[in-house]
Amino acid sequence: MPSDFPPAAGPLLTGLAREAIECVASGRRPPSAEVSALLDRFGPAAGGLGQGGAPTGRPVEAGMGGEPASGPASRIGEPAGLSTATARTAPAGPGQLGPELAGWDFLARPGAAFVTLTRHGELRGCIGSLEAHRPLAKDVQYNAIDAAFGDPRFAPLPAGEVDRVDIEVSVLSEPLPLAFADRADLAGQLRPGVDGLVLAARGRRGTFLPQVWDQLPTPELFLAHLVRKAGLPAGYWDGDVRIWRYTVTAFEEDRTASADRGVAEET
Repeated sequence: MPSDFPPAAGPLLTGLAREAIECVASGRRPPSAEVSALLDRFGPAAGGLGQGGAPTGRPVEAGMGGEPASGPASRIGEPAGLSTATARTAPAGPGQLGPELAGWDFLARPGAAFVTLTRHGELRGCIGSLEAHRPLAKDVQYNAIDAAFGDPRFAPLPAGEVDRVDIEVSVLSEPLPLAFADRADLAGQLRPGVDGLVLAARGRRGTFLPQVWDQLPTPELFLAHLVRKAGLPAGYWDGDVRIWRYTVTAFEEDRTASADRGVAEET
């Protein structure tokens, strides 16, 4: 995936995530005509939710671990300036973008993303993919649904709480293996606040997004908790430990709009 995104990529990606969650919460399938029409513009491989069969790969939870692993592969609103009417009527065909969507064909290309849900700053769900294996638009939709209703750490999100959560979409770069002599050597190579890591050992795997550095600010703490997240014993470190590094481009939903929705519903 490209590291440079159009200015409206954030509203579009977080909007796709929210649309998918709202559809499931309200029993609407597939997504609304507006979103389905928008996705259809990016070619036959990038249809909306429910247009391409069941999700492939395995979801990965960004805040816990201990899942079987064979490597880093497997899954761990409306765009600004584009009205609903434009989404319905802008001319486009398979593989063709309307002028309002020029440069947004990245949605059709394979991409890996994590969708994080929070409420009042507290985690409410986080599911994502570590490897690009389907169009980015679809990956965001499916992972948003998994984060809201399939994260085993939380009960499924009730319909009445959908408008009260904030959404962040993190688009991942390709995970690349890191070579290191020992744990201290690895710690010295890490870039706090920048690197996301995948750790695999003993057939287990765990990952931390770069955002986790906010809670675990030193390489030693980051690695120690990642070992536990992968379901390994505290302090575990052996020759079978493998590490991959990636970065993310993160897009936060408009918090003001989200807060306004929550206040309106609660009053």
